[in-house]
Amino acid sequence: MNKHAVTLLTSLAILAGATDLHAQTAPSDHILHPAGDHFELDGQRVQIISGAIHYARVPRAYWRDRLKKAKAMGLNTIETYVFWNLHDAGPDSGPGRYDFSGQNDVAEFIREAQQEGLYVILRPGPYVCAEWEFGGYPAWLLKDPNIKVRTSAPAFIAAASLWLHRLGQELAPLQSGNGGPIIATQVENEYGSFGSDHAYMEQIHKILLDSGFTRSMLYTADGADVLPNGSLPELPAVINFGTGSAKAEFAKLEKLRPTGPRMSGEYWAGWFDHWGEKHHTADAKLEAGELKWMLTQGYSVNLYMFHGGTSFGWMNGANTSGKEYQPTVTSYDYDAPVSESGELTPKYFLLRDAIQQATGKQPPAPPVAIPARAFASVPLVSSAPLFNTLPKPIQSNEIQSMEALGQGYGYILYRTTIDAAQSGELKLDELHSYAQVYLDGKLAGTLDRRLAQSALTLTIPHDRTRLDILVENTGRVNFGHQFPMERAGITHQVTLAGKPLEGWSIYPLPMQQTDQLPFAKAACEGACFYEGDFDVDHPADTFLDTRGLGKGMVWVNGTPLGRFWKIGPQGALYLPAPFLKAGRNRIVVFDLEGKANPTLSFSDKPILDLRQ
Repeated sequence: MNKHAVTLLTSLAILAGATDLHAQTAPSDHILHPAGDHFELDGQRVQIISGAIHYARVPRAYWRDRLKKAKAMGLNTIETYVFWNLHDAGPDSGPGRYDFSGQNDVAEFIREAQQEGLYVILRPGPYVCAEWEFGGYPAWLLKDPNIKVRTSAPAFIAAASLWLHRLGQELAPLQSGNGGPIIATQVENEYGSFGSDHAYMEQIHKILLDSGFTRSMLYTADGADVLPNGSLPELPAVINFGTGSAKAEFAKLEKLRPTGPRMSGEYWAGWFDHWGEKHHTADAKLEAGELKWMLTQGYSVNLYMFHGGTSFGWMNGANTSGKEYQPTVTSYDYDAPVSESGELTPKYFLLRDAIQQATGKQPPAPPVAIPARAFASVPLVSSAPLFNTLPKPIQSNEIQSMEALGQGYGYILYRTTIDAAQSGELKLDELHSYAQVYLDGKLAGTLDRRLAQSALTLTIPHDRTRLDILVENTGRVNFGHQFPMERAGITHQVTLAGKPLEGWSIYPLPMQQTDQLPFAKAACEGACFYEGDFDVDHPADTFLDTRGLGKGMVWVNGTPLGRFWKIGPQGALYLPAPFLKAGRNRIVVFDLEGKANPTLSFSDKPILDLRQ
């Protein structure tokens, strides 16, 4: 995750086959370039004071508000990733079909940054990490075993090249050398934490150049300890680290790159949360002091995150360490200076003061705060059992992953019949990631990859017993060496008492549409959909209190807000005013652990830690 880059004529010439190199030869062409230990633009020294905002995690209607708040904290630059899987319609819709409309209009986000007087650091990947589903890769890449992501495998390079060339059509015109705000473009992303294949890195570098990214500075970003693995000799390198590490990490950078620019491409101004763990906070005073120290040294900095926002829908990622699986919550608040809902935190003002003291510049006043309110509680009066909403199944003798069936996100149901009464261990080989097991429609148990659970002892009561395994993709891993194998569902086989089970009816449940469900005014328990309406006089930001629910997903007016899970730490879902409308609004809840006649309440405050 990072920002920063450069490309001089002599260094770019090292890249075999690179084209249009003349575009980066002259510093006077309004292209950022390294000059000793700092950067220059048009012959003037530039100190980058940046903060990360991800366009996908902020409602489009609020982009301007968040950018104004960045400017008002003293930032001069905004950094954003670009999320391949958000834009890619998938190969089934035709090669090279991408969506850059509405919320996905990243070019408009960048134009608005420029209008607010901000430069932009672009991080196009194609891998982005970002605690985002599958590190930003589209799930369809996992369908073809020949596509080995993040490698020089021809099938992957072809897919990545197609994507980056299309992205270049959108964003290359917005580089600083073309009159836009993009001053730096990152090559790949923290590759040193994954591998050391410099030939692969050169391929991504060349693809970016061929895609038109020749009019901004190119750079790499890594942790200092793995910087040699992920950097390229012809590009400047920046380093990523967290609170309290600045002096030690910059000392490492100085040894590795004695003559290069000094920049923290990611100064972690907080941290993210996993389901079942604590909510993370950082020492704001320590961060402010360290930021001031870096700036007074003349170093450049990118705060990750300045404003975290929300991983709406199914887009949260996960981490893994060996067998440990850690899915990330819906909120990406990150303990950032600007909260998930856009509130200016005490950290914001501490960092604002630090920037002002270090630069001697008075920033503009922040914009007026966006009000939040708690609406009246909503009884969810209609319901639909999941098992009454199943589509036509796909027949397969063997188990199939989601990706093998062309499914990216949501749930998948595996159904078979056990011929004879028996007892034994049901084993799900490579469960990704959470399963409910049913016998003749009755819940027999759950298995959670997060807890390294993959087996359940069953007593099959009679011959011809129906076995249902309902699996949720709780978020593909986005970081480390595991994530290239992150197929969802059951990814190998199912055995009972050591014998493989076959003859499956498989029901993909992407849950993309909730407006055609057979709702009825009847009580429903277990895996159920629930529906309710509520009236709004004036739309306002609010939070849906999910503490009375079990595990599932919420939609408002057809927009998927995100996941909830009673294990916390998150206990409410951010519902922005732009997702509401004056008059009647509709809520749909899917709950694996549904209770009859639930009621949803609202809060005007987030619930980021259920222990509070």
